[in-house]
Amino acid sequence: MACMNWLFKEEPNHYGFDAFLADGSTVWSGVKNPVAQKNLRSVNKGDRVFYYHTGDEKAVVGIAKATCDAYPDPKDTTGKAFVVDIAPVKKLARPVTLKAIKADASFEDFALVRISRLSVMPVSDKEWARIEKMSAV
Repeated sequence: MACMNWLFKEEPNHYGFDAFLADGSTVWSGVKNPVAQKNLRSVNKGDRVFYYHTGDEKAVVGIAKATCDAYPDPKDTTGKAFVVDIAPVKKLARPVTLKAIKADASFEDFALVRISRLSVMPVSDKEWARIEKMSAV
């Protein structure tokens, strides 16, 4: 099965990418939105993840990877919520801001631009490559 690309959002003052790098891995949990949960359920081992800082920063700051398939959240008594384990790959040389993404016409269909409140969203290979290119110094 081909790997997918995702974007996960987090408040930098809650769990910034530097803390994630220091930890070496984390369980991605606490996703409440039904559409974001549906996306999270689709994450498979080996999938690539852009780590996005929300709040004042609003920028893609790093790359992570899923170290397992999504699985039911052991803390969720309803059995509806899923979580996934992720590990950091690298910090981007330069953060790619939401402003820069919105200014680029190639992102007009990107979920980050269209459904900005979604915390877990798919990223096309084309979008992934463009963001990586924009992050190069």
